[in-house]
Amino acid sequence: MQLPNIIAFRENEKEYNYLKQNSWYFKDLNRGVKNYPQFVQDMKVKYKERTSDKIVSAIDNIDIISSVLDVLK
Repeated sequence: MQLPNIIAFRENEKEYNYLKQNSWYFKDLNRGVKNYPQFVQDMKVKYKERTSDKIVSAIDNIDIISSVLDVLK
């Protein structure tokens, strides 16, 4: 793995933890099968950090709050 990628993993704790939990990424990153942006995208899908995931989560929270308020009426 190249030095800038190693530094980037150390700076972002979520990426570093995901790399430790899925150690097979070391092999793919070293062999060039996957690159750093692909790894980050996979991590965002796993941890549901994409923009679409955040919007769905916000809508779900609004639905829960509105149903609680309906019950309290």
